[in-house]
Amino acid sequence: MKSLLTKEAYEEINQRIDLLTLNSEKGWGKMSVGQMCWHCQYPLQLAIKNKPNNSKGNWFIKTFFKKSLYNDKPWRKNMPTAPQLKAKEDKDFETEHKLLKKLVSDFYAVKDREEWHPHPAFGTFTKEQWGQVQYKHLDHHLKQFGV
Repeated sequence: MKSLLTKEAYEEINQRIDLLTLNSEKGWGKMSVGQMCWHCQYPLQLAIKNKPNNSKGNWFIKTFFKKSLYNDKPWRKNMPTAPQLKAKEDKDFETEHKLLKKLVSDFYAVKDREEWHPHPAFGTFTKEQWGQVQYKHLDHHLKQFGV
């Protein structure tokens, strides 16, 4: 599985993000390209901030879904999205695209950090798994928009 913490995957994701335009057409789902750029920011922010949390997460989610976050099997189209990650209004593509690019760079910049706090829903990830989760999420949504 590729990891956003490697130079090759980081450069690949950046190149693919650069291919997005306001007119990029989705292959599935309800989000516009601006909403997708906004949606992809929260997981990156969560990892970059690396704050401790008291959440124990959901046992069912951790047991049955967690491994799918960082394995090689692609995610299926139209997977459910956490309510707080659903864009309820239009998002300005230029603004959200620029912020997504910055957050991808900020995440790559912390690649040498050794201590990673648990994810609030999925619990503990290794450094490698954090990189894989971020790559897989971005890859899924970039494919959604044909890049």
